[in-house]
Amino acid sequence: MTRLVQLRNGPVRCVALVEEPHLRLLDGVETIYELANQAAANGAGLLALIDRFATEARLDYDPIHAGLSAWVLLPPIDHVEPARCLVSGTGLTHLGSAKNRQAMHGTAEAELTDSMRMFRWGVEGGKPAPGCIGTPPEWFYKGPGSILRAHGEPIDAPDYAEGGGEEAEVAGIYLIDDAGRPHRIGMAAGNEFSDHKFEKRNYLNLAGSKMRSCALGPELVVNPAFDSVPGTVTIRRDGATLWTQEIATGEAEMCHSVANIEHHHFKFESHRRPGDVHVHYFGAHSLSFGAGVQLEDGDEMIVEFAGFGRPLRNPLRIHPKPETLIPVQSLA
Repeated sequence: MTRLVQLRNGPVRCVALVEEPHLRLLDGVETIYELANQAAANGAGLLALIDRFATEARLDYDPIHAGLSAWVLLPPIDHVEPARCLVSGTGLTHLGSAKNRQAMHGTAEAELTDSMRMFRWGVEGGKPAPGCIGTPPEWFYKGPGSILRAHGEPIDAPDYAEGGGEEAEVAGIYLIDDAGRPHRIGMAAGNEFSDHKFEKRNYLNLAGSKMRSCALGPELVVNPAFDSVPGTVTIRRDGATLWTQEIATGEAEMCHSVANIEHHHFKFESHRRPGDVHVHYFGAHSLSFGAGVQLEDGDEMIVEFAGFGRPLRNPLRIHPKPETLIPVQSLA
Protein backbone atom coordinates (compact mmCIF):
# COMPACT_ATOMS: atom_id res chain seq x y z
CA MET A 1 0.00 0.00 0.00
CA THR A 2 1.19 3.49 -0.86
CA ARG A 3 1.75 5.74 2.15
CA LEU A 4 2.54 9.45 2.35
CA VAL A 5 3.67 11.81 5.11
CA GLN A 6 3.74 15.59 5.45
CA LEU A 7 6.90 17.16 6.90
CA ARG A 8 8.15 20.53 8.02
CA ASN A 9 11.68 21.80 8.64
CA GLY A 10 11.36 25.39 9.84
CA PRO A 11 9.51 27.27 7.08
CA VAL A 12 10.04 24.46 4.54
CA ARG A 13 7.24 21.97 3.95
CA CYS A 14 7.21 18.85 1.81
CA VAL A 15 5.39 15.60 1.06
CA ALA A 16 7.25 12.30 1.06
CA LEU A 17 6.55 8.72 0.00
CA VAL A 18 7.23 6.11 2.68
CA GLU A 19 9.84 3.57 1.50
CA GLU A 20 11.01 2.01 4.75
CA PRO A 21 13.35 2.90 6.32
CA HIS A 22 13.41 6.07 4.21
CA LEU A 23 11.11 8.85 3.07
CA ARG A 24 11.37 9.71 -0.64
CA LEU A 25 10.64 13.39 -1.25
CA LEU A 26 8.15 14.50 -3.89
CA ASP A 27 9.23 17.30 -6.21
CA GLY A 28 7.40 20.62 -6.08
CA VAL A 29 4.60 19.41 -3.78
CA GLU A 30 4.31 21.02 -0.36
CA THR A 31 1.01 19.54 0.84
CA ILE A 32 -1.11 16.45 0.29
CA TYR A 33 -4.04 18.83 -0.22
CA GLU A 34 -2.23 20.31 -3.22
CA LEU A 35 -1.45 16.85 -4.59
CA ALA A 36 -5.07 15.69 -4.18
CA ASN A 37 -6.39 18.83 -5.90
CA GLN A 38 -4.16 18.13 -8.89
CA ALA A 39 -5.44 14.56 -9.08
CA ALA A 40 -9.07 15.70 -8.90
CA ALA A 41 -8.64 18.53 -11.43
CA ASN A 42 -6.60 16.57 -13.98
CA GLY A 43 -8.41 13.27 -13.72
CA ALA A 44 -5.01 11.69 -13.14
CA GLY A 45 -4.81 9.02 -10.50
CA LEU A 46 -3.15 9.98 -7.24
CA LEU A 47 -0.78 7.01 -7.52
CA ALA A 48 0.32 8.16 -10.98
CA LEU A 49 1.04 11.66 -9.68
CA ILE A 50 3.09 10.26 -6.80
CA ASP A 51 5.18 8.26 -9.25
CA ARG A 52 5.63 11.34 -11.44
CA PHE A 53 6.80 13.61 -8.63
CA ALA A 54 8.96 11.11 -6.70
CA THR A 55 12.63 12.16 -6.60
CA GLU A 56 15.84 10.40 -5.62
CA ALA A 57 16.15 12.56 -2.49
CA ARG A 58 15.57 10.55 0.68
CA LEU A 59 15.39 11.19 4.41
CA ASP A 60 16.07 8.71 7.21
CA TYR A 61 12.66 7.98 8.74
CA ASP A 62 13.85 6.68 12.14
CA PRO A 63 15.03 9.95 13.71
CA ILE A 64 12.04 11.83 12.28
CA HIS A 65 9.54 9.38 13.78
CA ALA A 66 11.47 9.42 17.08
CA GLY A 67 11.37 13.25 17.23
CA LEU A 68 15.15 13.53 16.94
CA SER A 69 15.36 15.39 13.64
CA ALA A 70 14.93 18.96 12.44
CA TRP A 71 12.24 17.49 10.18
CA VAL A 72 8.90 17.26 12.02
CA LEU A 73 5.94 15.11 11.07
CA LEU A 74 2.67 17.00 10.48
CA PRO A 75 -0.86 15.57 10.41
CA PRO A 76 -1.18 13.75 7.07
CA ILE A 77 -3.79 16.28 5.90
CA ASP A 78 -4.42 19.94 6.62
CA HIS A 79 -5.91 23.01 4.98
CA VAL A 80 -4.42 26.49 4.77
CA GLU A 81 -7.75 27.62 6.26
CA PRO A 82 -8.32 25.22 9.20
CA ALA A 83 -12.01 26.15 9.36
CA ARG A 84 -12.40 24.52 5.96
CA CYS A 85 -11.36 21.15 7.34
CA LEU A 86 -14.30 19.47 9.08
CA VAL A 87 -13.45 16.73 11.61
CA SER A 88 -16.28 14.34 12.46
CA GLY A 89 -16.95 10.72 13.29
CA THR A 90 -19.33 7.80 13.38
CA GLY A 91 -20.09 5.80 16.52
CA LEU A 92 -21.77 2.47 17.29
CA THR A 93 -20.10 0.92 14.26
CA HIS A 94 -17.87 -1.86 15.63
CA LEU A 95 -19.16 -5.28 16.53
CA GLY A 96 -16.45 -5.77 19.15
CA SER A 97 -17.43 -2.69 21.14
CA ALA A 98 -21.08 -3.67 21.29
CA LYS A 99 -20.34 -7.17 22.59
CA ASN A 100 -19.39 -5.61 25.90
CA ARG A 101 -22.78 -3.94 26.24
CA GLN A 102 -24.58 -7.31 26.62
CA ALA A 103 -27.67 -6.00 24.92
CA MET A 104 -27.71 -7.33 21.39
CA HIS A 105 -29.47 -10.62 22.10
CA GLY A 106 -31.97 -11.71 24.69
CA THR A 107 -33.08 -8.19 25.62
CA ALA A 108 -36.61 -6.94 25.15
CA GLU A 109 -36.96 -4.04 22.71
CA ALA A 110 -38.51 -1.88 25.45
CA GLU A 111 -35.40 -2.37 27.61
CA LEU A 112 -32.88 -1.34 24.96
CA THR A 113 -31.10 1.98 25.39
CA ASP A 114 -31.26 4.42 22.48
CA SER A 115 -27.62 3.68 21.70
CA MET A 116 -28.28 -0.05 21.48
CA ARG A 117 -31.30 0.55 19.27
CA MET A 118 -29.05 2.50 16.90
CA PHE A 119 -26.50 -0.29 16.98
CA ARG A 120 -29.19 -2.88 16.18
CA TRP A 121 -30.45 -0.78 13.27
CA GLY A 122 -26.89 -0.71 11.96
CA VAL A 123 -26.56 -4.49 12.20
CA GLU A 124 -29.85 -4.88 10.34
CA GLY A 125 -29.36 -2.21 7.65
CA GLY A 126 -25.88 -0.72 7.77
CA LYS A 127 -24.50 -2.76 4.86
CA PRO A 128 -26.95 -2.27 1.98
CA ALA A 129 -26.50 -3.85 -1.42
CA PRO A 130 -24.32 -1.89 -3.87
CA GLY A 131 -26.17 1.13 -5.18
CA CYS A 132 -28.65 1.12 -2.28
CA ILE A 133 -28.91 3.39 0.76
CA GLY A 134 -28.76 1.82 4.20
CA THR A 135 -29.55 2.84 7.76
CA PRO A 136 -27.84 6.08 8.83
CA PRO A 137 -25.19 5.66 11.53
CA GLU A 138 -24.70 7.78 14.61
CA TRP A 139 -22.80 10.94 13.57
CA PHE A 140 -20.92 13.51 15.62
CA TYR A 141 -18.91 16.68 15.02
CA LYS A 142 -15.47 17.07 16.57
CA GLY A 143 -14.30 20.45 15.33
CA PRO A 144 -12.35 22.27 12.60
CA GLY A 145 -8.90 21.29 11.36
CA SER A 146 -7.22 23.23 14.16
CA ILE A 147 -8.01 20.35 16.57
CA LEU A 148 -5.86 17.85 14.63
CA ARG A 149 -2.59 16.84 16.27
CA ALA A 150 0.38 15.16 14.62
CA HIS A 151 2.39 12.16 15.75
CA GLY A 152 4.28 13.14 18.91
CA GLU A 153 2.17 16.20 19.74
CA PRO A 154 0.25 16.35 23.03
CA ILE A 155 -3.50 15.74 23.03
CA ASP A 156 -5.22 18.10 25.45
CA ALA A 157 -7.79 17.50 28.16
CA PRO A 158 -8.99 21.09 28.69
CA ASP A 159 -9.74 22.65 32.07
CA TYR A 160 -13.49 22.08 31.62
CA ALA A 161 -13.08 18.35 30.88
CA GLU A 162 -14.07 15.72 33.40
CA GLY A 163 -11.59 13.29 31.87
CA GLY A 164 -10.15 12.11 28.61
CA GLY A 165 -9.43 8.82 26.94
CA GLU A 166 -8.03 7.42 23.72
CA GLU A 167 -10.15 6.01 20.91
CA ALA A 168 -7.99 4.04 18.49
CA GLU A 169 -9.59 4.29 15.06
CA VAL A 170 -9.01 4.63 11.34
CA ALA A 171 -10.21 7.83 9.69
CA GLY A 172 -11.18 8.54 6.10
CA ILE A 173 -9.65 11.66 4.54
CA TYR A 174 -11.59 13.45 1.80
CA LEU A 175 -11.42 16.36 -0.64
CA ILE A 176 -14.39 18.12 -2.23
CA ASP A 177 -13.52 19.02 -5.83
CA ASP A 178 -14.48 22.19 -7.71
CA ALA A 179 -17.75 20.61 -8.82
CA GLY A 180 -18.76 19.69 -5.28
CA ARG A 181 -17.95 15.98 -5.61
CA PRO A 182 -16.33 14.18 -2.66
CA HIS A 183 -13.14 12.18 -3.26
CA ARG A 184 -11.47 9.87 -0.77
CA ILE A 185 -7.77 10.76 -0.66
CA GLY A 186 -7.03 7.82 1.63
CA MET A 187 -7.17 6.69 5.25
CA ALA A 188 -4.98 7.11 8.31
CA ALA A 189 -4.68 5.71 11.79
CA GLY A 190 -6.04 8.02 14.43
CA ASN A 191 -6.74 8.68 18.08
CA GLU A 192 -10.20 10.21 18.18
CA PHE A 193 -9.99 11.04 21.92
CA SER A 194 -13.10 11.90 23.94
CA ASP A 195 -14.28 12.77 27.43
CA HIS A 196 -15.84 9.46 28.42
CA LYS A 197 -16.53 10.47 32.02
CA PHE A 198 -18.65 13.38 30.83
CA GLU A 199 -20.48 11.18 28.31
CA LYS A 200 -21.12 8.50 30.94
CA ARG A 201 -23.19 10.94 33.01
CA ASN A 202 -25.80 11.09 30.24
CA TYR A 203 -25.69 9.95 26.63
CA LEU A 204 -26.93 13.40 25.58
CA ASN A 205 -23.49 14.66 26.63
CA LEU A 206 -21.99 12.80 23.67
CA ALA A 207 -21.88 15.90 21.47
CA GLY A 208 -19.89 17.94 23.98
CA SER A 209 -17.65 15.02 24.94
CA LYS A 210 -16.42 14.73 21.35
CA MET A 211 -15.27 18.33 20.94
CA ARG A 212 -11.66 17.71 21.89
CA SER A 213 -8.29 17.72 20.14
CA CYS A 214 -7.48 14.45 18.38
CA ALA A 215 -4.58 12.89 16.49
CA LEU A 216 -4.03 11.56 13.00
CA GLY A 217 -1.21 9.76 11.28
CA PRO A 218 1.68 9.73 10.98
CA GLU A 219 0.98 8.27 7.51
CA LEU A 220 -1.83 8.59 4.98
CA VAL A 221 -2.55 5.34 3.10
CA VAL A 222 -3.70 6.15 -0.42
CA ASN A 223 -4.98 2.67 -1.30
CA PRO A 224 -5.70 0.87 1.98
CA ALA A 225 -7.03 -2.62 2.41
CA PHE A 226 -9.93 -2.15 4.81
CA ASP A 227 -11.62 -5.51 5.21
CA SER A 228 -10.32 -6.76 8.56
CA VAL A 229 -7.45 -4.74 9.95
CA PRO A 230 -5.77 -5.91 13.17
CA GLY A 231 -4.28 -3.35 15.48
CA THR A 232 -3.02 -2.60 18.95
CA VAL A 233 -3.74 0.22 21.38
CA THR A 234 -1.41 0.78 24.31
CA ILE A 235 -1.22 3.15 27.28
CA ARG A 236 2.24 3.74 28.77
CA ARG A 237 2.90 5.52 32.06
CA ASP A 238 6.35 6.47 33.34
CA GLY A 239 7.97 4.33 30.62
CA ALA A 240 6.03 1.14 31.45
CA THR A 241 2.99 -0.42 29.79
CA LEU A 242 -0.11 0.31 31.86
CA TRP A 243 -2.69 -1.28 29.53
CA THR A 244 -2.70 -2.81 26.06
CA GLN A 245 -5.37 -4.39 23.89
CA GLU A 246 -5.45 -6.19 20.56
CA ILE A 247 -8.13 -4.56 18.42
CA ALA A 248 -9.55 -4.78 14.91
CA THR A 249 -11.23 -2.46 12.47
CA GLY A 250 -12.36 -2.71 8.85
CA GLU A 251 -15.67 -3.50 7.20
CA ALA A 252 -15.69 -7.15 8.35
CA GLU A 253 -15.52 -5.89 11.95
CA MET A 254 -18.23 -3.26 11.51
CA CYS A 255 -22.00 -3.15 11.15
CA HIS A 256 -21.84 -0.27 8.64
CA SER A 257 -20.05 -0.31 5.30
CA VAL A 258 -17.70 2.54 4.45
CA ALA A 259 -19.91 3.38 1.46
CA ASN A 260 -22.93 3.73 3.74
CA ILE A 261 -21.03 5.89 6.22
CA GLU A 262 -19.74 8.08 3.39
CA HIS A 263 -23.18 8.51 1.82
CA HIS A 264 -24.77 9.62 5.07
CA HIS A 265 -21.95 12.09 5.70
CA PHE A 266 -21.83 13.63 2.25
CA LYS A 267 -25.60 13.66 1.59
CA PHE A 268 -25.64 17.01 3.39
CA GLU A 269 -25.09 19.84 0.92
CA SER A 270 -23.00 21.75 3.47
CA HIS A 271 -20.55 18.83 3.46
CA ARG A 272 -19.91 19.22 -0.27
CA ARG A 273 -18.44 22.72 -0.45
CA PRO A 274 -15.77 22.90 -3.18
CA GLY A 275 -12.26 23.01 -1.77
CA ASP A 276 -13.13 21.67 1.69
CA VAL A 277 -11.34 18.80 3.43
CA HIS A 278 -13.07 16.24 5.65
CA VAL A 279 -11.58 13.90 8.25
CA HIS A 280 -14.08 11.28 9.42
CA TYR A 281 -13.32 8.73 12.15
CA PHE A 282 -14.94 5.34 11.53
CA GLY A 283 -15.31 4.19 15.14
CA ALA A 284 -13.40 2.30 17.82
CA HIS A 285 -13.26 -1.37 18.84
CA SER A 286 -12.12 -1.04 22.47
CA LEU A 287 -11.28 1.71 24.95
CA SER A 288 -9.03 1.72 27.99
CA PHE A 289 -11.84 3.61 29.78
CA GLY A 290 -14.03 0.53 29.35
CA ALA A 291 -11.37 -1.47 31.20
CA GLY A 292 -11.44 0.97 34.12
CA VAL A 293 -8.25 2.86 33.19
CA GLN A 294 -8.13 6.52 34.22
CA LEU A 295 -5.55 8.38 32.17
CA GLU A 296 -3.19 10.81 33.88
CA ASP A 297 -1.13 13.76 32.72
CA GLY A 298 1.88 12.54 30.72
CA ASP A 299 0.45 9.13 29.82
CA GLU A 300 1.42 8.08 26.31
CA MET A 301 -1.29 6.78 23.97
CA ILE A 302 -0.06 4.51 21.15
CA VAL A 303 -2.18 3.39 18.19
CA GLU A 304 -1.04 1.01 15.47
CA PHE A 305 -2.92 -0.75 12.66
CA ALA A 306 -1.47 -3.32 10.25
CA GLY A 307 -0.78 -1.76 6.86
CA PHE A 308 -1.14 1.81 8.13
CA GLY A 309 2.52 2.49 8.74
CA ARG A 310 4.38 3.39 11.89
CA PRO A 311 2.62 3.79 15.26
CA LEU A 312 0.90 7.01 16.23
CA ARG A 313 2.13 8.18 19.64
CA ASN A 314 0.75 11.12 21.61
CA PRO A 315 1.19 12.15 25.25
CA LEU A 316 -1.83 13.34 27.22
CA ARG A 317 -1.66 16.89 28.56
CA ILE A 318 -4.20 17.66 31.28
CA HIS A 319 -4.82 21.35 31.82
CA PRO A 320 -5.13 22.59 35.40
CA LYS A 321 -8.46 23.29 36.98
CA PRO A 322 -10.62 25.16 37.96
CA GLU A 323 -12.40 25.90 34.72
CA THR A 324 -11.93 29.44 33.42
CA LEU A 325 -15.12 31.42 32.91
CA ILE A 326 -15.49 32.72 29.33
CA PRO A 327 -17.27 36.10 29.43
CA VAL A 328 -19.29 37.35 26.45
CA GLN A 329 -19.53 41.08 25.84
CA SER A 330 -22.51 42.73 24.27
CA LEU A 331 -21.95 44.92 21.23
CA ALA A 332 -25.14 46.87 21.92
